[in-house]
Amino acid sequence: MADPVRIVFLGGLGEIGRNCMAIEQGVGDARRLLLIDCGLMFPGPDMHGIDLVLPDFTYLRENAGRIEALVATHGHEDHVGGIQFLLREVSFPIYGSALTLGLARNRIEEAGLLGRTKMHAVRDGDRVQIGPFDVEFIPVTHSVPHAHAVAVHTPQGVILHTGDFKLDLTPVDDRRTDLARIGQLAKTEGIRLLLCD
Repeated sequence: MADPVRIVFLGGLGEIGRNCMAIEQGVGDARRLLLIDCGLMFPGPDMHGIDLVLPDFTYLRENAGRIEALVATHGHEDHVGGIQFLLREVSFPIYGSALTLGLARNRIEEAGLLGRTKMHAVRDGDRVQIGPFDVEFIPVTHSVPHAHAVAVHTPQGVILHTGDFKLDLTPVDDRRTDLARIGQLAKTEGIRLLLCD
Protein backbone atom coordinates (compact mmCIF):
# COMPACT_ATOMS: atom_id res chain seq x y z
CA MET A 1 0.00 0.00 0.00
CA ALA A 2 1.32 3.43 -0.98
CA ASP A 3 2.18 5.95 1.73
CA PRO A 4 -0.65 8.36 2.54
CA VAL A 5 -0.45 11.96 1.39
CA ARG A 6 -2.22 14.80 3.14
CA ILE A 7 -2.58 18.50 2.38
CA VAL A 8 -2.83 21.11 5.12
CA PHE A 9 -3.84 24.66 4.21
CA LEU A 10 -2.46 27.35 6.51
CA GLY A 11 -3.84 30.38 4.68
CA GLY A 12 -4.84 31.66 1.29
CA LEU A 13 -8.17 29.93 0.85
CA GLY A 14 -11.01 32.29 -0.03
CA GLU A 15 -8.79 35.34 0.33
CA ILE A 16 -6.08 37.20 -1.56
CA GLY A 17 -2.90 36.73 0.42
CA ARG A 18 -1.40 34.43 3.09
CA ASN A 19 -0.80 31.68 0.51
CA CYS A 20 0.74 28.80 2.43
CA MET A 21 0.17 25.06 2.40
CA ALA A 22 1.94 21.86 3.39
CA ILE A 23 1.99 18.54 1.59
CA GLU A 24 2.50 15.75 4.10
CA GLN A 25 3.78 12.33 3.08
CA GLY A 26 4.50 9.16 5.04
CA VAL A 27 3.32 7.63 8.29
CA GLY A 28 4.27 7.96 11.95
CA ASP A 29 7.77 9.20 12.67
CA ALA A 30 8.63 9.04 8.95
CA ARG A 31 5.98 11.65 8.09
CA ARG A 32 7.55 14.63 6.28
CA LEU A 33 6.22 18.05 5.22
CA LEU A 34 6.91 20.14 2.13
CA LEU A 35 5.73 23.74 2.28
CA ILE A 36 4.52 25.53 -0.82
CA ASP A 37 4.75 29.30 -0.45
CA CYS A 38 4.50 31.38 2.70
CA GLY A 39 2.90 34.71 1.94
CA LEU A 40 1.39 37.56 3.83
CA MET A 41 -1.78 39.59 3.41
CA PHE A 42 -2.14 43.32 3.79
CA PRO A 43 -4.92 44.30 6.19
CA GLY A 44 -8.32 45.44 5.05
CA PRO A 45 -9.93 48.73 6.07
CA ASP A 46 -11.65 47.02 9.03
CA MET A 47 -8.34 45.80 10.55
CA HIS A 48 -7.32 48.91 12.48
CA GLY A 49 -3.81 48.86 13.96
CA ILE A 50 -2.74 45.72 12.06
CA ASP A 51 0.26 45.95 9.74
CA LEU A 52 0.31 42.45 8.22
CA VAL A 53 -1.70 39.24 8.34
CA LEU A 54 0.29 35.99 8.35
CA PRO A 55 -0.65 32.35 7.83
CA ASP A 56 -1.38 30.32 10.96
CA PHE A 57 2.03 28.85 11.86
CA THR A 58 0.75 26.73 14.78
CA TYR A 59 0.83 23.45 12.84
CA LEU A 60 4.34 24.20 11.54
CA ARG A 61 5.66 25.02 15.02
CA GLU A 62 4.18 21.73 16.30
CA ASN A 63 5.79 19.78 13.41
CA ALA A 64 9.00 21.78 12.95
CA GLY A 65 11.22 18.69 12.89
CA ARG A 66 9.24 17.21 9.99
CA ILE A 67 9.68 20.14 7.56
CA GLU A 68 11.92 19.21 4.61
CA ALA A 69 11.84 22.54 2.76
CA LEU A 70 9.75 25.35 1.35
CA VAL A 71 9.10 25.67 -2.39
CA ALA A 72 8.36 29.23 -3.55
CA THR A 73 6.27 29.49 -6.72
CA HIS A 74 7.05 33.17 -7.41
CA GLY A 75 8.27 36.36 -5.79
CA HIS A 76 5.08 38.26 -4.93
CA GLU A 77 4.55 39.20 -1.28
CA ASP A 78 1.35 37.16 -0.98
CA HIS A 79 3.49 34.06 -1.72
CA VAL A 80 6.91 34.78 -0.13
CA GLY A 81 6.36 37.78 2.17
CA GLY A 82 5.82 35.66 5.28
CA ILE A 83 8.95 33.50 5.01
CA GLN A 84 11.08 35.67 7.26
CA PHE A 85 8.42 35.54 10.00
CA LEU A 86 8.31 31.72 9.87
CA LEU A 87 12.13 31.53 9.89
CA ARG A 88 12.11 33.21 13.30
CA GLU A 89 10.60 30.00 14.65
CA VAL A 90 11.59 27.20 12.24
CA SER A 91 14.64 26.58 10.05
CA PHE A 92 14.32 25.08 6.54
CA PRO A 93 15.83 25.33 3.04
CA ILE A 94 14.03 27.22 0.26
CA TYR A 95 13.72 26.21 -3.41
CA GLY A 96 12.66 28.52 -6.24
CA SER A 97 13.86 30.37 -9.32
CA ALA A 98 16.87 32.63 -8.86
CA LEU A 99 14.65 35.72 -9.13
CA THR A 100 12.10 34.39 -6.65
CA LEU A 101 14.86 33.56 -4.17
CA GLY A 102 16.40 37.00 -4.69
CA LEU A 103 13.14 38.72 -3.84
CA ALA A 104 12.63 36.55 -0.75
CA ARG A 105 16.28 36.91 0.26
CA ASN A 106 15.99 40.69 0.63
CA ARG A 107 13.34 40.34 3.34
CA ILE A 108 15.11 37.44 5.06
CA GLU A 109 18.41 39.31 5.11
CA GLU A 110 16.68 42.46 6.38
CA ALA A 111 15.37 40.37 9.31
CA GLY A 112 18.87 38.98 10.00
CA LEU A 113 17.76 35.39 9.36
CA LEU A 114 19.88 34.24 6.39
CA GLY A 115 21.71 31.83 8.70
CA ARG A 116 18.46 29.93 9.29
CA THR A 117 18.04 28.83 5.67
CA LYS A 118 19.82 27.65 2.55
CA MET A 119 18.54 28.74 -0.83
CA HIS A 120 18.51 26.41 -3.83
CA ALA A 121 17.90 27.96 -7.24
CA VAL A 122 16.03 25.83 -9.78
CA ARG A 123 15.51 26.25 -13.51
CA ASP A 124 12.52 25.62 -15.73
CA GLY A 125 11.86 21.90 -16.04
CA ASP A 126 14.08 20.85 -13.13
CA ARG A 127 12.93 17.82 -11.18
CA VAL A 128 14.41 17.77 -7.70
CA GLN A 129 14.29 15.20 -4.91
CA ILE A 130 13.62 17.06 -1.64
CA GLY A 131 13.64 14.40 1.07
CA PRO A 132 10.86 11.98 0.03
CA PHE A 133 9.29 14.60 -2.26
CA ASP A 134 9.86 14.42 -6.02
CA VAL A 135 9.24 18.01 -7.15
CA GLU A 136 9.07 19.28 -10.74
CA PHE A 137 9.25 22.99 -11.61
CA ILE A 138 7.08 23.89 -14.60
CA PRO A 139 7.40 27.40 -16.07
CA VAL A 140 4.33 29.63 -15.99
CA THR A 141 3.79 33.19 -17.20
CA HIS A 142 2.85 35.72 -14.54
CA SER A 143 3.22 39.45 -13.93
CA VAL A 144 6.49 38.73 -12.09
CA PRO A 145 9.11 36.87 -14.16
CA HIS A 146 10.29 33.30 -13.57
CA ALA A 147 7.23 31.91 -11.81
CA HIS A 148 6.67 28.16 -11.56
CA ALA A 149 3.88 25.68 -11.21
CA VAL A 150 4.94 22.80 -8.98
CA ALA A 151 4.19 19.15 -9.75
CA VAL A 152 4.79 16.94 -6.72
CA HIS A 153 5.06 13.29 -7.77
CA THR A 154 3.72 11.45 -4.70
CA PRO A 155 2.94 7.79 -3.94
CA GLN A 156 -0.73 8.74 -4.40
CA GLY A 157 -0.20 10.41 -7.79
CA VAL A 158 0.77 13.83 -9.11
CA ILE A 159 -0.33 16.90 -7.18
CA LEU A 160 -0.11 19.96 -9.43
CA HIS A 161 -0.03 23.37 -7.76
CA THR A 162 -0.25 26.03 -10.46
CA GLY A 163 0.95 29.01 -8.43
CA ASP A 164 -0.27 32.27 -9.95
CA PHE A 165 -0.28 32.19 -13.73
CA LYS A 166 -1.75 33.69 -16.86
CA LEU A 167 -2.09 32.41 -20.38
CA ASP A 168 -0.21 34.96 -22.45
CA LEU A 169 1.01 33.92 -25.89
CA THR A 170 3.20 37.01 -26.24
CA PRO A 171 4.85 37.60 -22.84
CA VAL A 172 7.46 40.34 -22.64
CA ASP A 173 10.21 37.87 -21.66
CA ASP A 174 9.05 35.26 -24.23
CA ARG A 175 8.62 32.68 -21.42
CA ARG A 176 5.25 31.00 -21.78
CA THR A 177 3.25 28.73 -19.48
CA ASP A 178 4.32 25.19 -20.36
CA LEU A 179 0.88 23.82 -21.23
CA ALA A 180 2.53 20.99 -23.18
CA ARG A 181 4.20 19.62 -20.03
CA ILE A 182 0.99 19.93 -18.03
CA GLY A 183 -0.86 18.13 -20.84
CA GLN A 184 1.81 15.44 -20.93
CA LEU A 185 1.42 14.85 -17.19
CA ALA A 186 -2.34 14.61 -17.59
CA LYS A 187 -2.00 12.16 -20.48
CA THR A 188 0.67 9.89 -18.99
CA GLU A 189 0.83 9.74 -15.18
CA GLY A 190 -2.39 11.66 -14.71
CA ILE A 191 -2.94 14.52 -12.29
CA ARG A 192 -4.53 13.21 -9.10
CA LEU A 193 -5.15 16.65 -7.64
CA LEU A 194 -5.03 20.11 -9.24
CA LEU A 195 -4.60 23.09 -6.93
CA CYS A 196 -5.22 26.21 -9.01
CA ASP A 197 -4.33 29.65 -7.69
